[in-house]
Amino acid sequence: MGWFAGLAGAPHTRREVDVAEAQCRQDARALLIDVREPVEWQAGHAPGARHIPLGTLTQHLVELPRDRDVLFICRSGNRSGTACDLLARHGFDRAFNVIGGMQAWARAGLPIARAST
Repeated sequence: MGWFAGLAGAPHTRREVDVAEAQCRQDARALLIDVREPVEWQAGHAPGARHIPLGTLTQHLVELPRDRDVLFICRSGNRSGTACDLLARHGFDRAFNVIGGMQAWARAGLPIARAST
């Protein structure tokens, strides 16, 4: 079962935002975290996002702010939803899932940064 065991029964409602709202919140000091794998991150990510692969998120909880919005993004919204649920289980009440992930980000024509090699 691993680190995500029991998330399905989390007693909360997941908070979600669309990509336009995510970009606005990021401009207003929200932390955008990309939870995809390194190869996905390198292929293209939202400018200003921080990269923390989902499998390592629990190791970084102490680094995440509780006094501002934390937005999670992945490819389509599934892994970022899991990340949002994980934070909620750890008492974060300002965690949000970016609906549609980087696929929706790209479809909306929002900027995409690429990691330099």
